[in-house]
Amino acid sequence: MKLLVTGGLGFIGSNFILHILTNYPKIKIINLDAEVLGSNKKNLKNIKNKNYTYYKGNITNKKLLEKLISRVDTVINFAAESHVDRSINDSEPFLKSNIIGVYSILDVIRKNKKNKKLVQISTDEVFGSISRGASKEHDTFHPSNPYSASKASAELIIEAYLKTYDLDIMITRCTNNFGPRQFPEKLIPKTIIRSIKDLKIPIYGTGKNIRDWLFVDDHCNAITKVLLKGKRGESYNISGNNQLSNILLVKKILKNLNKSEDLIYYVADRPGHDIRYSLDSSKIRHILGWKPRQEFDKSLTETINWYLENQNEWKNLATKQMLSPTPWKKYRK
Repeated sequence: MKLLVTGGLGFIGSNFILHILTNYPKIKIINLDAEVLGSNKKNLKNIKNKNYTYYKGNITNKKLLEKLISRVDTVINFAAESHVDRSINDSEPFLKSNIIGVYSILDVIRKNKKNKKLVQISTDEVFGSISRGASKEHDTFHPSNPYSASKASAELIIEAYLKTYDLDIMITRCTNNFGPRQFPEKLIPKTIIRSIKDLKIPIYGTGKNIRDWLFVDDHCNAITKVLLKGKRGESYNISGNNQLSNILLVKKILKNLNKSEDLIYYVADRPGHDIRYSLDSSKIRHILGWKPRQEFDKSLTETINWYLENQNEWKNLATKQMLSPTPWKKYRK
């Protein structure tokens, strides 16, 4: 099998590449990454594998896509602008990458569709906030911000291409990922890094927003299950069943680091901040036999220890801009 992994220098994409190269030595990988904000070459700096090839480029570049897709069986699309706060401040990059980029992949596959497959990596945020229960694969989309709207738009375009052109496509949707090497702007690494630096920990609004947390290794294993066993035209929800409010999560991190809760302070909530996400992942569990292997508290401790022990890996990324208490207000390129 030959894979084109787009966005493979990002957090989840790079972990997926390492997962495949470690566990499936016969699979060959081409990694295409635009080296934008969120990409980090250090994530894959130790790869020395004849089955791995890297290209710098954007998924909106159809000529490059034609060249690379002709060499592989399957495209796994991780490439995306993914930080909600930045999408509020400037949505244009999200529309280009998450919608036009997906269209470009689809159109190249459409023109060369013989034995070509696409696995699109999506998000729980397409369903919007729910007060109770868990979103199932065919529930209605209710995106609340430009990021989630761009991912929902991509899914609708995919569904149209699937029906119109009979393409071989599958979609995965995950809850919030965490783990070592995550970009500093995300909640868990930002909290860890600010705590290490004895900086105040910003909490949006009341801190009662609830997210489900999924260790990145478990997510990569789930994507692999879909890649190898998933059914054409299907979507699969992936969740860790670790629902926590933001304030409780931050307190867990502070306790692990032996830091005082006095570091916590509350800031203005971002616009369109969904209260609660939850995915029903019974489909992938029952049909494909996947389930999370990692216990949440143990994985959180592993993640915290990585940031403590590898400060040279992230210190240049942890700029004042990336650690901003309210990046949705201040972020500018």
